[in-house]
Order: sequence, then C-alpha cells, then structure tokens
Amino acid sequence: MRDVHIDRLVDIVGERRCLWRPHQVKAYACDGYTAEEGLPRAVVFPETTDEVSRICRYLYENDIPYLPRGAGTGLSGGATPTGGEVVISLARMNKLLAVDFDNLRAVVQPGLVNLTLTRRVAHADCYYAPDPSSQSVCTIGGNFAENAGGSHCLKYGVTTNHVVAAKVVLPDGDVIDVGAPFGDAPGYDLLGLLVGSEGTLGIATEITVRILKKPQALRTALAYFDRVADASDTVTDIIGAGIIPAAIEMMDQLAMQAVDKSNYHVGYPTDIEAVLLIEVDGLAAGVDEVMARVVDICRRHRVREVRVAQSDAERALWWSSRKMAFGAMGRISPDYIVQDGVIPRTRLTEVLQKIDEVSRRYGLRIANVFHAGDGNLHPLILYDSRVPGEAERAVRAGSEVLRACVDAGGSITGEHGVGIEKIGEMTYMFSEDEIDAQRAVKSCFDPKGIVNAGKLIPLPGRCVEVKRAREIIEENWQILNSFPDQASVQVRGAFAQEPGREASTSAQG
Repeated sequence: MRDVHIDRLVDIVGERRCLWRPHQVKAYACDGYTAEEGLPRAVVFPETTDEVSRICRYLYENDIPYLPRGAGTGLSGGATPTGGEVVISLARMNKLLAVDFDNLRAVVQPGLVNLTLTRRVAHADCYYAPDPSSQSVCTIGGNFAENAGGSHCLKYGVTTNHVVAAKVVLPDGDVIDVGAPFGDAPGYDLLGLLVGSEGTLGIATEITVRILKKPQALRTALAYFDRVADASDTVTDIIGAGIIPAAIEMMDQLAMQAVDKSNYHVGYPTDIEAVLLIEVDGLAAGVDEVMARVVDICRRHRVREVRVAQSDAERALWWSSRKMAFGAMGRISPDYIVQDGVIPRTRLTEVLQKIDEVSRRYGLRIANVFHAGDGNLHPLILYDSRVPGEAERAVRAGSEVLRACVDAGGSITGEHGVGIEKIGEMTYMFSEDEIDAQRAVKSCFDPKGIVNAGKLIPLPGRCVEVKRAREIIEENWQILNSFPDQASVQVRGAFAQEPGREASTSAQG
C-alpha cells in the first residue's frame, strides 16, 4: 500500500521513476544469484547525483534501509533485497560524461555498460581494459562495487587499477569526491576502500577511469592438453619464464562440451582434459617471438596441439566460446552455481584435484572455466533444482570448494564479491578480530547499519540469516503493504540476532 514515504520518493524522482506495487518490484527481487530473493519496498530510478543524494538523505533520516543496484548481473546477491529495502537503481544514469583522449581519461555515470565505453572510444584506438565475461551487459558502477576483473586482468589489472577518481554519495546523503584524476590524492585511500565495498559504504555517481591505447599487435592461441595437470603446469611455467600474457584462460572437458553445444562451436577434441586460451599483445615487432616462446613451453608440457588464430574472426569465435561458457551450461544442466575462489597459480593442479574429489563425494558434476593466469577459479556446480536435496548439496559443495581455496593460501572471491552468497565463508577466511575491524569501517560510514545491510561483512555473533528474513517477509506480507515501517522493524530484527546462536552458511533457495 502506498504511504507517505513512497509519496516523498515520488516527489524526488516523479511517478514514472518510482515503482512500489508488488508486481512492479518483483523483477528486482534478486540479481544474477537467483538462489535467494526478497521483494523490495520500492524501486527508484534517479538520473543525477543530486537525486541520489536527496533519496539517500531522506531514507537515512527516516531509518529506511536501502541498497544500490546496477544491471543486476552480480553473482553473489549483492543487489538482492533481504528485508524490504528501497532499491536505488542506477540504470538511468548511463551517460559517458567526458573523454580526454590526450590524457587517456573518461568520466562516466555508474549505469554505463562496460563494453559501451570501449565502443565509444574505439574510433581513437582506445579501450577500457577490465573485461568481465558479462561486459556486454554489466555496468561500470557494478564493476566499481565488486572490483570486477576479467580475462585480461592478468596483465592489465582489475577495476581498482583503472579507477582514478569518483564522486560518491555517502549513506546519509552527503556527497564527496575521492581520488584524483591525475597523480595521487594525499590522505587516506578512500577510493581504494570504496572500490569493492559492494554498495555498503556509498554510491558512486560519477567515476573517472583510465582508458588505454590498443596494443599494436596481438596473437591468440588454443593449446589442447590430454591432462589438466599438464595445462596447469604450463600456466605456472609461462609466468615463471617472465612472460606476462594479456590473458591465460582454461576450460576443462565438461566446459568444452557445453560450449560446443552452443552457438559458439569451436570443435574442441572430445577426448582432451583441458584447453588453454592464451593471448599475448604488445609491439608488432615482438609478439611473434613471445608467442613462439609460449608455444615452446606448451610443448615441454606434452601439449597435443597448439592452434594460433589466423584471422580476427577466428580469434573472436574463440573468445566468444570462453566468455559465453557460463550461459552455455544450460545446454548440459538445468541449474548451476558458479563459485569464484582464488588460489596461487602454483597450486592449480592440487586444488583442481580437490574440486574433482568434491564433485565425486557430492555426486554432482563440476565444470571448470577460469582465469588460469592469476588463479581465479570459477567452478560451476551443476545440479537440478527439481531433484529434492540437489540444490542444498550444490551449496554445500560450493562451500567446500571455497574453503579449499582458502586452505591453499587463496581467497573466497576474486571478482564476484561476497554479497549474501559467501558471507558464511568470511568467518572461515578471517578471524573475529579481523572481521571486527571491517565492521568498524562500515560503522564509520553507516552508523545505523541500514545501507545494503547483511552483505559482505557478517554481523556480530553470526553470519546473516537471509533465509529467515525472507520467511519474515512472506509471513508479514499484509503488514509490509499496509504498514511498511512496522514490517521493516520486524525484518531488521532478523538481523539483530543475539550472539551465540548457531551461524548460518551461505544463503540457499
């Protein structure tokens, strides 16, 4: 039911940019992590920094929880409502505000699609380097929130290496500028803190990024291996030889099977265990020599065949095959969970063997598609939600995979973020003192704890129990519509559980 708070939001953005009816907001109940969902109280679509500031100020002053949302492609539930929050969608803030080709800088709004920036500067032989697999739909604001990487981050780095400044609306509506377009801003590195904070500390409304000149030349190769171990050792030795390729990607047999059934058929041999997609770039005079060294290292590790792309079309097909691999899983499984652990690349063989053990122990197939060069794994745990218990087994298997990554000296996430999905693993990776330090940072920005609450950092005494919040929303649906303030209090109460109660694991549906 419409109330005075909805009226106030309408005053700020207008009737057509404020959704509040249940059938309207249903589309915003989750992001790309579909195992959990919750209906937002309302969805608003600001178009300017001033509108974002006014929205945040009003919500904060009235103790109404809220969260920001980009394109909704995130894979950890970072933009999923958990307790009747107001969703601030940045989809209409999608402008390229300025480009300085002389200094290789661009200023964008957060809703600008990643690949659109590259296309808009391509006429000057420039591009934006971070290239997540979802770059054709994900936004730079979402990349900012998650510190997204991509296939070429091995050589060029992740989002934080390309963001130089930002205008940020703080939880209470105040607006600050962080970073510096040129040089290094003195004082604390607030920009570094905000990139990757998953929308828990503020909302970036203008982002200044580096753009790069396209390399003079590049060479792309596929290397087929009979054994995963040989492919893994090849990756280690390429980097160990002092070669830093633009990208080294790996797919295993199950992943190749899926993509070859899709529209991006390459014709991978059906009896190999792994393929490496390797790309080197640089000066025209040197790339052939570098690729020759790469091929030689592959041969020392018993590669069956190395194919070097003979045309732009062939290269594009190979990259499409890799970047569409997640979507292609639908060809071989009705459902999947994708994980995002990171390990030292020297331990690839060991951890991939552990993932295979998890697969056999849980009776679930696991496909591996990942950024091998920097050890950023993306195991895809395949399951059928129609089979009782399979979804729960998939979640438990995913948790074991992430813990294996931590045990190997790595991390539970490389670029997908923690969100609600991995919050149970935060207490495995960090001590309580370390998590307390992060809570203290959160409290400095958001002392009320109502901005994207229950994401990234576990609350004191437990991990956030998102499933209970969803149950409360369902139980109090009439209250949520008729008396949203009262419902909001009940939902937030689910996140104020007393210390000592048993912690939940990652959310599951």
